Amino acid sequence: MDYLYHPFSAKRHTVFAKKGMIATSQPLAAQAGLDILKQGGNAIDAAIATAAALTVVEPTSNGIGGDAFALVWTKDKLHGLNASGPAPQSISIQKLKEQGYEKMPMYGVIPITVPGVPAAWAQLSKRFGKLSLKEVLLPAIRYAEEGYPLTPILGKYWKLAYNRFKDSLTTEEFTAWFETFAPNGSVPEIGEMWSSPGHAKTLLAIGETNARDFYEGKIADQIDAYMKKHGGYLSKADLSSYNVEWVDPISVNYRGYDVWEIPPNGQGMIALMALNIYKSLNMPIWQNADTFHYQMEAMKLAFTDGKAFITEQNDMPISVEHLLSDEYAKSRGVTIRAEASNPEPYELPKGGTVYLATADEEGNMVSYIQSNYMGFGSGIVIPNTGIALQNRGRDFSLDEAHPNALQPGKRTFHTIIPGFLTKNGKAVGPFGVMGGYMQPQGHFQVVTNTIDYLLSPQATLDMPRWQWVKGKTIHVEPEFPNYLVQSLIRKGHDIQMTTDGGSFGRGQIIWRNPETGVLQGGTESRTDGAIAVW
Repeated sequence: MDYLYHPFSAKRHTVFAKKGMIATSQPLAAQAGLDILKQGGNAIDAAIATAAALTVVEPTSNGIGGDAFALVWTKDKLHGLNASGPAPQSISIQKLKEQGYEKMPMYGVIPITVPGVPAAWAQLSKRFGKLSLKEVLLPAIRYAEEGYPLTPILGKYWKLAYNRFKDSLTTEEFTAWFETFAPNGSVPEIGEMWSSPGHAKTLLAIGETNARDFYEGKIADQIDAYMKKHGGYLSKADLSSYNVEWVDPISVNYRGYDVWEIPPNGQGMIALMALNIYKSLNMPIWQNADTFHYQMEAMKLAFTDGKAFITEQNDMPISVEHLLSDEYAKSRGVTIRAEASNPEPYELPKGGTVYLATADEEGNMVSYIQSNYMGFGSGIVIPNTGIALQNRGRDFSLDEAHPNALQPGKRTFHTIIPGFLTKNGKAVGPFGVMGGYMQPQGHFQVVTNTIDYLLSPQATLDMPRWQWVKGKTIHVEPEFPNYLVQSLIRKGHDIQMTTDGGSFGRGQIIWRNPETGVLQGGTESRTDGAIAVW
């Protein structure tokens, strides 16, 4: 039986509930969050439980050794959490160039930065949770101990990663990845069971110590020893000195709605910049080639500038305030012409990320995202722990003049971004689209689909997407209407229709009716998406 064979089109409808809702890319993870809600936890507890479960049931996209960001709505206020980790203190451009590197490598010990995920869970639990961290991690611990059957999209990407790794990651430091994720020399198939006892033990230690064991205790010692053995730079000192950052979210107003993102070092402001540029242009028309043309051109401008300027705020050559100003938006908008433009191109690597949204009956809502960056991350796994370490440092530049140049203790330009929508000071709800550099493009399309066309959450996510890749090249999904493709080609765009929707991101949405408290959610049809409700 081929679980990836779909000969017929299918429709999913928006899901409604009142007491609670969890939307994410894996059914078991959504159920973990719902279980915590039913045990007396709130939306924040549910988000942590879901996030922890995702490290077990979707290791192809995230893990304990990754980074996280969150937007938390509680008591009529939005809070931002930046749990991305910095480069090790002992690393430098000079050292890497002496080792023969001209750019940051994709795999191995070099691109590993301090993981922020365990600290994110601990801080969210401490500040907003109702239950203990150990309690909310128990569902994930059970999945890791007892095992679970692989879902279709999970199995697809697991096998793709294995086929890529088996020929390229052949040296000793990668052995633990194969022992953990390809036991007995093969990966689990769709529907087959997989478990990770070491992962369970790590989660239990994180829960019992509020993550301190990961940063200061036995786990930190194991990470430190493995890095030293294989010539890595991450150390116990880097781990023990790490702290998450609570930040004030940034926003722009788009046709009466405030769209919120985490400020740099993340790329969320690219979505805001694009929305600001786009709203200064002609009013949108449904399924119209001119409308798509202006959307794509606005996104090109925002991305080109974002990649040039965004890094740690202190290192940016231009202020966040100016990039989000109407003055900037109008000055960039007037440069858009009737023909496709060709901005300076750059490579867009593929991403590996999970997103989740939660809401409870009290009005608490969470937009949360965590990632190992490129699929399984660096390919480095700490033996017998289930900890797959991220390769987030891959995005650093080794050009000392670049704003995002590698420096000890610096956080790199970051791709993962949670989104949130409000209107007149009241929460509309959380949204997100994971997937590397698709993320701000996905945010842009979610917002315009929702506000301009009044699409339901599920229809918003199901609408065929486009993705700017570089220059005049735009990828579109197989379902993207051909008449629009032909018209956009006549406008000078290099439209390339893909055979698979996997690179177009995977999103979740929860909106809340401010009058009735009724929740409505959409989940991603491009993955094993699920919504658990109460």
